[in-house]
Amino acid sequence: MKRKKRIEKILIDNFNSWSISVEDKSFLHYGHNNFSGKDETHFKITLQSQKIKGFKKLLIHQKINKLLKKEFLSGLHALEIKINF
Repeated sequence: MKRKKRIEKILIDNFNSWSISVEDKSFLHYGHNNFSGKDETHFKITLQSQKIKGFKKLLIHQKINKLLKKEFLSGLHALEIKINF
């Protein structure tokens, strides 16, 4: 399974009442640190919730980073996280 699909599954399983978007931004980093732009190394995650208010963004960021620890250990280099309430 490709990294994008793994990330989507992890987030859907753990943020099931949220709208989730996962974008592969690796192509924007071609040449940086010898990245080819094709290795699924850089992602943007957007979480949107219209029902749930009062979550602390820092805690959500920490949870996502913890959930994706295996991905970081296996080649994920950068993650942009955007949270909308």
